[in-house]
Amino acid sequence: MKFTKMQGIGNDYIYINCFTEQVPDPSGLSVLLSDRHFGVGGDGIILIGPSEKADFTMDIYNADGSRALMCGNGIRCVGKYVYDHGMTEKTHLTIETLSGIRDLDLTVENGQVSLVRVDMGEPVFEPDRIPVVLDEKKERILSHPVEVLGKMYRMTCVSMGNPHAVVCVEDPNLFQIEKKGPVFENLSCFPDRVNTEFIRVLDRNNVLMRVWERGSGETMACGTGACAVVAACVANGWTDREVTVHLRGGDLGITWNETDNRIYMTGPAVTVFEGELQ
Repeated sequence: MKFTKMQGIGNDYIYINCFTEQVPDPSGLSVLLSDRHFGVGGDGIILIGPSEKADFTMDIYNADGSRALMCGNGIRCVGKYVYDHGMTEKTHLTIETLSGIRDLDLTVENGQVSLVRVDMGEPVFEPDRIPVVLDEKKERILSHPVEVLGKMYRMTCVSMGNPHAVVCVEDPNLFQIEKKGPVFENLSCFPDRVNTEFIRVLDRNNVLMRVWERGSGETMACGTGACAVVAACVANGWTDREVTVHLRGGDLGITWNETDNRIYMTGPAVTVFEGELQ
């Protein structure tokens, strides 16, 4: 089985072309390949296949074998994969995901994709659609107090096709994410678990972020998470609508368009290497 290792600002996945390969047990394969000591190493696997509704489909499995709905960094790499491998000549693509169809615009340099702009859709704040369940009914959960390991935090909940909790902390770089990330992920108010972004607002156009992803632990970056962060920051009045989100793996440009209410993400996509699984 041939595979390609790719990364979007450090959010790395193993990509498999399901036009030519068969994957009978993607969950088990993801656990095997994602192991950074005994496998290829990655945050999971992404399967690229045909679609009746779009140009291609992407199917994501986390490092623990669970299925993911959407990945912003991953979908940028899908765009690069299909163009660089000659599967399309289009520079505007539609990709079918479990969270719906996403539109991609590719920037091509010297015959290969270098940057990808993704229409990430509209942010969702309604608790039932995230989903998040609290004792008190609210239209939006903005800066809501929550206690984790004896300390109070304030979280803003939003969905970008998958559930996110955005939490302000004094210094994300010093935050005990390995200890507290799993607790946030499995809070009882999140029936489907949650991705948690720990942030510090630097100014109206810059935010520092670390992320704990459900099923994968801390990752170098999270595209849907960066979009959720900007949605949360704008909703709370902390930033403008155009923000650079600084993640451990690099920067993403995020714009929440006021006209169409959609969030657009721009960032790089990089091929690391190609290989063959024996």
